Amino acid sequence: MAVTATTPARPAAAPSRTGAAAVTAALLLLVAGLALADVTQGTAAVGAPEVWKALTGRADPADASVVIASRLPRAAAGLLVGIVLGMAGAALQAVSRNVLASPDTLAVNAGSYFALGLAAATGVSLPLLASSGIAFAGGLTAAAVVLGLSGLGTGTIRLVLAGSALTLGLTAMTEGLVLLFPHETKGVYHWNQGSIAQNGFDGVLQMAPVAVAGLAGLLLLAHRIDVLGLGDEAARGVGVPVRATRVSAVVLAALLATAAVTLAGPVGFVGLCAPALVRPLARRLRGFARARAAIPAAGLVGAALVLGADVLLRSLVAADTAVAVPTGVVTSLVGAVFVVVMAARLRDTSGVAADRLRIRSRAVFLTTTAVLIAVLAGVTVAAVLLGDAKLLLGDVANWALGQAGQTVSFVLDTRVPRVLAALLAGAALALAGTLVQAVTRNPLAEPGIMGVSGGAALGAVLLVTTVPLAGTWSVAGAAFAGAALASALLFGLAARGGFQQTRLVLVGFAIHTGTAALVSLLIILTDPFNATKALTWLSGSTYGRTLPDLAPLAVAVAAGVAVALTRRTELDLVSLDEDTPRLLGLDLGRRRLGFLALSVLLAATAVAAAGTIGFVGLVAPHAARALVGRQHARVVPVAVLLGAVLVCTADLVGRTVIAPAQLGAGLVTAVIGTPYFLYLLVRSRR
Repeated sequence: MAVTATTPARPAAAPSRTGAAAVTAALLLLVAGLALADVTQGTAAVGAPEVWKALTGRADPADASVVIASRLPRAAAGLLVGIVLGMAGAALQAVSRNVLASPDTLAVNAGSYFALGLAAATGVSLPLLASSGIAFAGGLTAAAVVLGLSGLGTGTIRLVLAGSALTLGLTAMTEGLVLLFPHETKGVYHWNQGSIAQNGFDGVLQMAPVAVAGLAGLLLLAHRIDVLGLGDEAARGVGVPVRATRVSAVVLAALLATAAVTLAGPVGFVGLCAPALVRPLARRLRGFARARAAIPAAGLVGAALVLGADVLLRSLVAADTAVAVPTGVVTSLVGAVFVVVMAARLRDTSGVAADRLRIRSRAVFLTTTAVLIAVLAGVTVAAVLLGDAKLLLGDVANWALGQAGQTVSFVLDTRVPRVLAALLAGAALALAGTLVQAVTRNPLAEPGIMGVSGGAALGAVLLVTTVPLAGTWSVAGAAFAGAALASALLFGLAARGGFQQTRLVLVGFAIHTGTAALVSLLIILTDPFNATKALTWLSGSTYGRTLPDLAPLAVAVAAGVAVALTRRTELDLVSLDEDTPRLLGLDLGRRRLGFLALSVLLAATAVAAAGTIGFVGLVAPHAARALVGRQHARVVPVAVLLGAVLVCTADLVGRTVIAPAQLGAGLVTAVIGTPYFLYLLVRSRR
């Protein structure tokens, strides 16, 4: 009986191996076909016949130069980048047991970008291999931080939030370096968009050994990675060193991702999409169920994605324009759509612990409010008096009475609107964050990560780069329209199931990524003056604001505070759980939609008035709950005061500490907010 029972199982493995071999062969043919198609595309009139002549040594010297020096290196770079990113993503997802782990969501690209930007800002000129070492250190550090904070488990939201926040912070700081050191960092921003264009084979030949070493290391770890899939306890039971295996796999994956980043810049989402496309094969064909086959298969799929994106772009867009469009922009847009599809299929798992119930006395609330009002008054006075020209209170009094001199009047006419813009923007973003965190019941959500700010940024940059003479009201209107479209997309895609937090966060992440790719594309394709203007606006600058510009923001803040305080009980109920509001007769989906719409209005008007300012919607509400408890009747006013203080202080620091140069308030809040966010993630694990 035993022989009879086991005999059929043996032949069953053969078709599985045969099927896996057939699929692998098909992938190889697909990649080869895409590579050949890529070689035939370009601005020069060099088609397939000329390419064949060049490969056989019979071509005209000019055609041969195009093929050998440009076309073939580009195809080779696309092949190498796709393979290493696909393998890196497959390894990261396997050891973290999280389907969203990739060089993008783990901030590997952002860490490498920051490390190279910092090196460039210091004026250091490095060869490719040395640059690779710097990029590796930055990317590995970022990945270690995100994986450590996400707990290397299945906490989807925690992983996405940690990676997104760290990416936002590191990217903001790098772009600050780009603005402060434009000569030294020339080309760093364009490099960050990811292009496989090459000038010769030097880069490919130098990065190929790194890729081979990473692949060999992952294949040697393949058996241990398979055992990790059974669970940590089971792996330890059979003698697999769990921690050492994870660390080794992450280091090797970071090494592979760094090779791709160094060669072509960050090519987004290949490491996320490629393993996801291999997983259905693993369910059907046992040959792909093991890491030793799945990781190389993900590499082939990654190569097909990169080369396919390049071929598709050059097929749909005129050759002269396609040359300027980085491949990374195309893959990022495709990846954003892919994340939305994944969001629709993932179960709703919080992954982040809600705040503990805190009860504070009325005296604590009143004392905190009084102290914050005093601090706000002090910061406001300092912001009005300090700057490139220092003033006295008497100068302000004379200006208010219309008796100031021409110089003082000019300074205050430009400075006071900036201060008011910072105060109102901070208040609006803090209130928007409070509403978003209540609706999602996630203390680590905020408008920037939800994609609303990205939509506003896209609208504003689109107008700035296409209509250079557009006024501030026009830019504000474009930003508001962009935020409205992004929010409509967010609500439409996340509405299924009552705006569950997993779907909200993932769709918001996808919108943020897609809008960031489009913003980068607009900046790259425009002239340098408009690009600088757009980057300055994106850094969260209050420069050039006038009092009439602030009217919509003031109205939005006043209305938002009034609605939030009037509906404070409903906010408390929505932030509790799924069942309690329904038992009390509250239409949970409708209330969520209403509060989210109000948060979008606040975030859009804030971005329109002061540019992109991140982390205020995260820090202010969380700090408010820590100070006065979770009752929204108290959280709302305290969060609004904290947000106003934070942005006004950031604006003051940005225009004084390195005067006459200036940093946008958004860059300063990113420097402050990123470590605070990481601290919150550490606390939420307890």
